[in-house]
Formats: sequence, structure tokens, C-alpha cells
Amino acid sequence: MVRALIAEDEPLARQTLRELAGEVDWLEIVGEAEDGRVALRLINKLEPDLIFLDVQMPELTGLEVLEQTEHVPAVVFTTAYDQYAVTAFELEAIDYLVKPFGRKRFHAMLERVRRRLLEPEGDAVVVRAREALGAGPVRRLFARVGTKIVPFTLESVVRFEASGSYVAAHTERGRYLLNVSLSELEGRLDGERFRRIHRQHIINLDFVSTIEPYDDRRVAVQLRDGSTVVASRTGSQALRGLVT
Repeated sequence: MVRALIAEDEPLARQTLRELAGEVDWLEIVGEAEDGRVALRLINKLEPDLIFLDVQMPELTGLEVLEQTEHVPAVVFTTAYDQYAVTAFELEAIDYLVKPFGRKRFHAMLERVRRRLLEPEGDAVVVRAREALGAGPVRRLFARVGTKIVPFTLESVVRFEASGSYVAAHTERGRYLLNVSLSELEGRLDGERFRRIHRQHIINLDFVSTIEPYDDRRVAVQLRDGSTVVASRTGSQALRGLVT
């Protein structure tokens, strides 16, 4: 049996999860929480194998619950917005459900749960989820392209550029949009490889071709994909500091 907890503030969504879970003989719902603080308490008390976790809840968000919990269950995110797909995959959640969801989508998600938790290597997901939530840099990102989720490695990224409410990742394979802020992303990147040289630009130092004077205080960075980024004054000073 997989023991599961529902953490969801919408009564209808809780009811749907409860009823669909009742159709599965290897899944047992051991508790329900309607806000983040109750979810945190029940996770530590009941120690479920799996949690259906709403991203946006009163008191604590789903991400804040994961940051504070002592027991670390496998996670399936539930959300009204598919923009959280990137977050879900970064944290190595088993899956995410966009509300409203139906029986077919629920059972497709459960097949992933079954493979992760009921097969021999499934227990490792708990450890991986905790490690992914830590302070270390991410190694891989996921972007939505049409109806697909496309993974790409950090090593392939030439530069990140703020683009409205998104971040554009310019890679060797093409351009992908991420629904995060540049500051949020910066905090998860390897500082030895990626440098923020402007409030709108983070570059991968491995792709730098040349750094040339742009004016009295700023420099222009030529990158191997043919693009040029003019660093801010502060960014230019930091780049000059790399010279030994």
C-alpha cells in the first residue's frame, strides 16, 4: 500500500482526489489538510509515502511546506496553473495535476507513482526530492514547448535574459521561456560558471569568446553563439576582476 495525504484548500479538489483514490486498491488516503500549516503537522505526524500538494494554499504554500517538513514524502503537485510545471520538475516531483483534472489524467499520474514507489528503486525519490530542494545549484531545467515539457542541461545554456515576466534561456539548441524571475534563477545557479553582469542578463562564462571595452566604464561580452551583451558598470567591474 501507498499511504497518501491530500493537502488542498479547495473542497471540490479534495473530494475529487479522495474519490479517484478510492478506486485504486494499492492507494490509501490517511489524512487531509485544507491549509499549509495543517499539512505540515500531518506530514510529520502521519509520515505518508505520498502527498498530493497544492502549490498555493493559505498559511503556507506548498513549497514552504516542503522546505519546513521533517518527513519528506514523494510529491504530486496540484495547481490551477500549468506554469508551475517547471517548479515541479525542478523539485523532482513525480507529477503535477492541473485543476480541474479527470479520471484519465489521474490514473496516468498514478502509473508514475506506482513505478516510483512500488518498484525496487522507488524509495530513492524521497532522497532525490530533499536534495533537489536544498541550496545546491540545479543541473537541469524544464520548459514547456507547445504541449510538451522539454528538458535541457545547464551546460547547454549560453545566457539567460529577463523577458517580461519570464526568463529566456538561450541554449545551443534554441530559446526556451521559463516562468521564473531572473533573481530566483540566479540563486539556484553555479556561481563559478554563471555570472549576472546586468540586471537583465546572466551569462555562462564557458561560452565567452572575448570581453572588450564598450565605453569608459562598461565592457561588451562576445559569446560563442554570436550574441553580444553589454555589462552594467557593476557587472563590468566584476568581469575585470576575473583577469589574473
